[in-house]
Amino acid sequence: MLTESQTYVTSESEKSFKPLKTGKQGPSAGTGRRKEAIARVRIVPGNGKFVVNGKDLATYFPNKLHQQLVNDPFKILGIEKAYDVIAEIVGGGSSGQAGALRLGIARALNAVDVEVNRPILKKAGFLTRDPRVIERKKAGLKKARKRSQYSKR
Repeated sequence: MLTESQTYVTSESEKSFKPLKTGKQGPSAGTGRRKEAIARVRIVPGNGKFVVNGKDLATYFPNKLHQQLVNDPFKILGIEKAYDVIAEIVGGGSSGQAGALRLGIARALNAVDVEVNRPILKKAGFLTRDPRVIERKKAGLKKARKRSQYSKR
């Protein structure tokens, strides 16, 4: 039982947690996952600058296909230079990270204006998580499905 002078001790994460405002003027956040990659994305009104793990988009994703994949949600909505993106990505390879970032951006844009953005993003398939993951290796096989060569004689 607590007396008047005693209080509950809260963790540092609970003290520093502030709910993120979502709306047309404020920032918005979204989380994306693809294969083993997880992207935590925050978008703020700006001029189209990307910061991914402390680097710009061209440095982090040198492959043009991955850069295009990440920019697709903005292009389909016609707002390429309207928001700055700050993202933190962990795990996976470059392709999985690009897919996770795209899903995170799409979810953040969806939170900005649900009535306008959701139907467009949904129709393009940007709000759907890709469920494909690597199949596990089975016992007695070389890989998930690869068998050793069969010898008749």
